[in-house]
Amino acid sequence: MRVLVTGGNRYIGLELVRLLAATGHEVTVINSHDVPLPAGVRRIHADRRIPGAFTAALAPVRDDFDAVFDNTAFVPADLEPVMDLFRGRVRHYVFTSSQAVYRRSFVQPVREDFRRHAADDDDPRKAYGVGKVRCEDLLATAWQQDGFPATWLRVGHTMGPRSPQPTRDPFFFARLEAGRPLLIPGAGHATLSLVHIHDVARLMVALLGNPNVYGQGYNVAGAECASLVGVIELIGRATGLRPRVVHVPEEIARAQRPPLVHWGEALTGTAILSIEKALRDLDWRPQYGIEAGYRDAWTWWTREGHLQYTFDYRAEDALLEQLSA
Repeated sequence: MRVLVTGGNRYIGLELVRLLAATGHEVTVINSHDVPLPAGVRRIHADRRIPGAFTAALAPVRDDFDAVFDNTAFVPADLEPVMDLFRGRVRHYVFTSSQAVYRRSFVQPVREDFRRHAADDDDPRKAYGVGKVRCEDLLATAWQQDGFPATWLRVGHTMGPRSPQPTRDPFFFARLEAGRPLLIPGAGHATLSLVHIHDVARLMVALLGNPNVYGQGYNVAGAECASLVGVIELIGRATGLRPRVVHVPEEIARAQRPPLVHWGEALTGTAILSIEKALRDLDWRPQYGIEAGYRDAWTWWTREGHLQYTFDYRAEDALLEQLSA
């Protein structure tokens, strides 16, 4: 198929581009950052943050694609102009959403029919998830009213090479290498789901062009879950470095900015994503467990990743001093 990928220059998007190219698809990416891409991949330069830039760049080639993977839309204002451009032209529009759409649930695992945040929730702490909810609603309405062939993917916490966020794998690798303690809120017993970016990309390719998944949302997570302290122990096994964990009282942890760890479950409680629907509907099964996923990311880190990030430990040192007083 002729596939357009928004982003496609790092992390999940780049993994997707590589897999699409390797499986024989004709791939075009649109982004604002030039990075090495597989042979034969076409690149269009445009910055989505500039109003009108995306649609202006895509309008001349709007008939060139059978499918779109939209990885860089966060609110309807990002999404709607691109949808309008490809309405009636593409056979599949796949939107990358997030597990952040879900409200806290006391029942686990979290299935696709569980409650999401209200689309009119104006709590700034939920802005990312609410933006994704609004995008999903826009796509669902377009499918119901016009047959717009959309699917949305609620991706869970990720691991793997080339994280654009230093708060993911690089956060732990850098501290383990430096022999620093890892500060976590409370006992660290809350459980979370993790998925390797290659398994996310594999699921994306697996559903491409399948009319049975139009108008549907899917959780995307790995087959394994673990508590916060369990994940840290598995990272230690993957790296061969023994983690030294410091448990920070929750009332102190809640006041820290930025948070001690980027997983919200550390303070809000367990969130395990069900992938039963994806396993039932798609020819897909996760390949990476948690330890294997971090081992793959560690290989990248030791080869080149450690050169790409810097960390400031002053706030952590001040907190450690406070805790020892």
